[in-house]
Amino acid sequence: MAQVKNKQVILRDYVSGFPKETDMNIVESTITLKVPEGSNEPLGGYGVAKVLESGHPDYKKGDLIWGLTKWEEYSLVPSAQIHFKIEHTDVPLSYYTGILGMPGMTAYSGIFEVGSLKKGENVFVSAASGAVGQLVGQFSKLSGCYVVGSAGTKEKVDLLKNKFGFDGGFNYKEEPDLNEALKRHFPEGIDVYFENVGGKTLDAVLLNMRIHGRIPVCGMISQYNLSQPEGVTNLTSLIYKRIRMQGFVVADFYHLYPKFLEFVLPLIREGKIEYVEDIAEGLENGPAALVGLFSGRNVGKQVLVVARE
Repeated sequence: MAQVKNKQVILRDYVSGFPKETDMNIVESTITLKVPEGSNEPLGGYGVAKVLESGHPDYKKGDLIWGLTKWEEYSLVPSAQIHFKIEHTDVPLSYYTGILGMPGMTAYSGIFEVGSLKKGENVFVSAASGAVGQLVGQFSKLSGCYVVGSAGTKEKVDLLKNKFGFDGGFNYKEEPDLNEALKRHFPEGIDVYFENVGGKTLDAVLLNMRIHGRIPVCGMISQYNLSQPEGVTNLTSLIYKRIRMQGFVVADFYHLYPKFLEFVLPLIREGKIEYVEDIAEGLENGPAALVGLFSGRNVGKQVLVVARE
């Protein structure tokens, strides 16, 4: 590859607490054919990319891939960080950062493999309008379950009920008592709670789980940037109600990706599932998009478009 200018998003310093836009710099460098090391390395995440040059037999120029990429215009990506070659291009490429990528696999493996979902069960999803939550709810509805989700704005709660087909939803910021809110929506209790937030929500859910309920633990976003994480006081419910609470990492389930595509692609093509994306254009808007995730500013899957075909 000829020497080219490469715009990047670089972390200025180690972030303590919630990130700010000023913690990141937009810089221009010249791409080199070596893996960068040290604190000047660009931010990373899951992305979709086109192969411009390849020294690996499995990938050739023009191939589309998804995997772990950097927040920059051009990247040297080791083959170990490429999860799959993109074969189906009749759907938006951005879907491979969401419904057809890590979030979709997280929802699928979390609710079916870890959550052992059964038809007719009661399902509660926190952060339900996000990249993963919106899919968990729709997968559960398609499986014949009663589904309620929580979100942080009226707009997002309306999405749950009017676009994603949830049976109900509530704004957790407007509920003075989360325990009472859950009792209102689940008078008979919760069979499966898809955990995305932790903290006070988890504590309230534990009081409302049914016997032999399951809690797949996907994330705890309310706790990540606190200097002192909140305690959970109702863990004895795990014993009395024989609840199975299990954390999981999506990478453990990537071997199921072909099975997942067989399940989800027909649903997308037939219009039986909705997916909402919040798209920011250009690397220069990357820091604001990232910071917005922690305040719930995004609606749906946050996507950063670095370049378009």
